[in-house]
Amino acid sequence: MTETPKTLFERVKFPIYAAGIFVLYFYYGVLQESITRTRYGEDKEKFTYSLALVFFQCIVNAIFAKIVGPLVLAQGEDTTRRSYYACCALTYLLAMVSSNMALQWVNYPTQVVGKSCKPIPVMILGVVLGRKSYPWRKYVFILLIVVGVAMFIYKDSKAATAAEGGGLGLGEVLLLLSLTMDGLTGAVQERMIAESKTKPGHMMLNMNLFSIAYLAFALLVTGEVFTFAAFVQRFPEVMTKMLTFSICSAIGQFFIFLMVSEFGPLPCSVVTTTRKFFTVLGSVILFGNTLLPRQWLGTSLVFSGLTLDAFYGKAPKKESLPVDRKASKE
Repeated sequence: MTETPKTLFERVKFPIYAAGIFVLYFYYGVLQESITRTRYGEDKEKFTYSLALVFFQCIVNAIFAKIVGPLVLAQGEDTTRRSYYACCALTYLLAMVSSNMALQWVNYPTQVVGKSCKPIPVMILGVVLGRKSYPWRKYVFILLIVVGVAMFIYKDSKAATAAEGGGLGLGEVLLLLSLTMDGLTGAVQERMIAESKTKPGHMMLNMNLFSIAYLAFALLVTGEVFTFAAFVQRFPEVMTKMLTFSICSAIGQFFIFLMVSEFGPLPCSVVTTTRKFFTVLGSVILFGNTLLPRQWLGTSLVFSGLTLDAFYGKAPKKESLPVDRKASKE
């Protein structure tokens, strides 16, 4: 029996979505490191305009969500409070800006491995707020991630201590701030979903719209909009990279939403975890970021913990027992 195009597409949807996430976010990472670590012009100027970069990214994300989201994702009416979107956008924005700024002091593999700790603050805040309980094995998997990250950043922290007289480097501090904001974002999102069953398309659109408003204000207050405009006039090629970077971000997010809505969060988290590992590997190969054997071991522990958590970290669902209606009447 010959398969129809629709039936064939149903069979190949998962590898198509997975390939989209891999390719788009791999190139996204390459562009991000290229934008932030390239030395521009004869004076070897650095790109230090994290607010402008995230502002541009949020604009493209919002446009994409507004145009494409309703065409593909079934959204329905949005009943989520605007105050939740406002809070969530602020923490989401601070997390993105902090991680982008960190790239001025740490290399991309350090940023990726550090950001892989995102489940830690989300879990801690869930426990502190009394809204979540986790199976014991989840704590084991999170411990693997913590140990792996500690092994990975030990060399960088030691170098920073020697150079700065003690303490973590500024890049590591920014990553810790970014992770804290990730935890707060996750807590607000859980509340939104619990109260209003917020759809991903609505969340993507509204969070980016609020982020655009916050960033526009910040760009004007800090004056970065003017220094960024002068930088772009001197080096217009950076705008092409930023546009491609933002398009990869928007379409990559869209593929993630498609995979979650059609295959569930577990396959999606496995794909994104694997993607992060290959992003680290690609950064090492393309940009010459060398890793010590200890850092490779730490990277392996981080992604092992993430993968195990994706498969086995969730509490088993309680099966509802059939009700004996006859007995209940008696």
